[in-house]
Amino acid sequence: MLIDHIALYVNDLEAVRDFFVRYLGGSSDDGYCNSTTGFRSFFISFDSGARLEIMNKPELVDFHKDLNRTGYAHIAFSVGSKDRVDALTQMLKADGYEITGGPRTTGDGYYESSIIAIEGNLIEITV
Repeated sequence: MLIDHIALYVNDLEAVRDFFVRYLGGSSDDGYCNSTTGFRSFFISFDSGARLEIMNKPELVDFHKDLNRTGYAHIAFSVGSKDRVDALTQMLKADGYEITGGPRTTGDGYYESSIIAIEGNLIEITV
């Protein structure tokens, strides 16, 4: 079995799309819009075949995102090497993103950093 895609509702569809394209090498489709409901979405594709659907619609409820909560925890992106984890982490930090951990080797052997991005959500950058 294969997970086809993961979907996230976001407030600023274009900014989130640009984040995944600029920093994580995603490729975006031209988007979809349902003019009747106001629903809009983009599919972001990655070299591995993974896809992320980012979506927006009128009247979304935006709750506080406590990092210690049940449900969605993070999305992890493998960038291929420790040097690339370090470089991307520094780029994100320089561009004003909050680094919440790392780069470091975790107790379970991952080399990673963690950042707060895409509207308060956690993203891990791993080897």
